[in-house]
Amino acid sequence: MSVTLAFDVYGTLIDTHGVVSRLQELIGEKAKDFSQTWREKQLEYSFRRGLMQNYENFAVCISNALDYTCAFYKVTLTKDQKHELLGNYRTLPAFKDVEDGLARLKAADFRLFAFSNGSEDAVEKLLVAAGIRDFFLGVVSVDDLKSFKPNPAVYSHFLRKSGASGSNAWLISSNPFDVIGAISAGMRAAWVQRSRDAIFDPWGIEPTITVENLGELYEKIS
Repeated sequence: MSVTLAFDVYGTLIDTHGVVSRLQELIGEKAKDFSQTWREKQLEYSFRRGLMQNYENFAVCISNALDYTCAFYKVTLTKDQKHELLGNYRTLPAFKDVEDGLARLKAADFRLFAFSNGSEDAVEKLLVAAGIRDFFLGVVSVDDLKSFKPNPAVYSHFLRKSGASGSNAWLISSNPFDVIGAISAGMRAAWVQRSRDAIFDPWGIEPTITVENLGELYEKIS
């Protein structure tokens, strides 16, 4: 049976800090910190909504997090500017290593899926805009379950939708919480450590493998 690879999208395939250049035009030197806080708050809101069973899709988490981040940094953006930034989040760029890495894995007959907290429609548009949709057999979204990673049910949902078994399926993610969640649910997982400063959570649950970019996956998984 072919090995199935579940690729996290935001932060793994797609650079969520692709909005920084526009933020620099809008708010100047705070842009990088603003982008980081915005991203962290998106994830926090998804965790909280998952635990509360008070689901709204990830686009709502992104929008709520933008409002919070503006308040935190005392930045005033117009309704149109916020709308523009949220629109930018639907067309973020892929990391530079992604296209070649995915092409190599697809050519080697791995089964590639996108697996995301984002809604299926949002992820489809994002992958098309980044020019990488054709590498994937499909998109699996947590939206089907009205929950978020790392709820173990969403990893089981991925296995059902993709027709894979846990022992023959890998999650590929730059997010430690996602890697730990997948391993806890019986999958194997590769942590994409895009920065040497990135720290893996010291929970006693380690990634199956660690790579610096998608180009290393073929050698380490094969």
